[in-house]
Amino acid sequence: MSAGVQVPPTLDVKVAPVPHVLGDGTLVGVTAFPLTSSVYILAAAATCLHFLFNGGYGYFRDELYYAACGRRLAWGYVDHAPLAPFLAQLSRTLLGDSLFALRFLPALSAAAKVFLAGWIARELGGGKFAQFFAAFCVLIAPIYLTFDNFFSMNAFEPVFWMACAAIVLRIINGGSPLLWLLFGWIAGVGILNKHSMLFFGSGLAIGLLLTSARRHFAQIWIWLGAAIAFLFFLPNLFWEIRNHWPTLALFHAVIGAKYSTVAPYDYIWQQTLLTHPLAAPVWLAGLYFLLRDPHGKKYAVLAWAYFTVLAEMLILHGKIYYLAPAYVMLLAAGAVCIEKRLLTRAGYWLRPALVAPLALGAAIALPLAMPILPVEAAIKYCRFWDVQAIHVENVPQSELPQLFGDMFGWQEQVSSVAGVYQALLPAEQAQAAILTYNYGQAGAIDYFGPRYGLPSAISGHNQYGFWGPGRASGAVVVAIGFPEEALRARFDSVRAVTTISPRYAMPEESGLTIFVCRRPRQRLDEMWPGLRYLD
Repeated sequence: MSAGVQVPPTLDVKVAPVPHVLGDGTLVGVTAFPLTSSVYILAAAATCLHFLFNGGYGYFRDELYYAACGRRLAWGYVDHAPLAPFLAQLSRTLLGDSLFALRFLPALSAAAKVFLAGWIARELGGGKFAQFFAAFCVLIAPIYLTFDNFFSMNAFEPVFWMACAAIVLRIINGGSPLLWLLFGWIAGVGILNKHSMLFFGSGLAIGLLLTSARRHFAQIWIWLGAAIAFLFFLPNLFWEIRNHWPTLALFHAVIGAKYSTVAPYDYIWQQTLLTHPLAAPVWLAGLYFLLRDPHGKKYAVLAWAYFTVLAEMLILHGKIYYLAPAYVMLLAAGAVCIEKRLLTRAGYWLRPALVAPLALGAAIALPLAMPILPVEAAIKYCRFWDVQAIHVENVPQSELPQLFGDMFGWQEQVSSVAGVYQALLPAEQAQAAILTYNYGQAGAIDYFGPRYGLPSAISGHNQYGFWGPGRASGAVVVAIGFPEEALRARFDSVRAVTTISPRYAMPEESGLTIFVCRRPRQRLDEMWPGLRYLD
């Protein structure tokens, strides 16, 4: 061990004893906890809000896909890391297959984000109002309301990012260097949730190097934390190497094709939509606080981490919401800045003036972020606000924005496929395969199909293409989502049975013809390379 390195005996949770008094008389700088009770109340309210409204409309396309991947647990998948499928399967095992059960953990993650906002504000020297205001801003941010309302890795991503940020602040404030080990554990699990954790980790590393906190690189604990994170990532990394980097191949396939790309200026201004435009001044004040304010410059590592990830997203043409996890810490910093800069002069009267406009903005944004309105009312409301003008994927849009449109049509598809399948002769049913064009259709078959006695679906799309056709020979295939000419190129007998157009579904999931295909020109495993695609 290097000379001068000291091993602290405990995980100290106290800030360096430099207390100071805010304008409202709150003493800060003594301990990191307890938080003001309002943070706990808002965290509970966040989860309750999602419990009330996360049963609206229906299952989202990606939820069905994660559930399908959860039935085939592995250390990697073509288009996502392994934690989300594991959590989806855990939810189904413990709570069942209901919509509420699948969305239970994302609802809990909403509380975690709100709690972390208050915690980070506390670490930055914020008093009771700063903690409350940070938690409130995160609670009402449209991007978090959206992602915490259905199951996806995006719901959990900010929790891992911000837990790491909070630990960095705790260490800067005099916490034990042993906390780098906890940082490594959380970062490692975060990588298994979504690879974007690597981007935020690189941002924090650069932020540390650009500030006085670089001194931590001279100690062993930060390197041990990095080693722990890498050990967590190692199984997934081996999976990527063994399978010839399919995630990178997918990334190259979708950028500029399926994923919308915008100019840097548009990318930057559209960031204001994530937390609501009325909240943008709060997180902009947070950047100022971290870079220029005498009280905040100590924590500039967070600002440099944000700018690093922003630069990475601009270079790589990431989706506009890829930066969303970072706004928890910026909103917290902005809340502290407002408390220190404004409330010490303006007093208590300014507090309602700060909260009321954001509450009004939240009320306006809520029906755009969550399925709380009847469908027809939601269509009119979204049209009034021209929601379709901002989209992250180049896919045809329906009356509803993609977020809501992808919650419709799946059960109608499955019931129609079941009707075609059940009309086959028993001998044909025994050997029939159900072939779908995309993973949403395949995930729906796998989720709802067992109640109809359907076999598992096969598809060439993303991870389904990686799994292959299994034992299916292709002698009899029930196909959905394909153009007829694509099937006739592979089968001598192609018969259209029925066409379905589920109400409110996305255009690509409407007007679908279900075919029965016989007499394949090749075995299904031989034609499989031509059916596989990344998108």
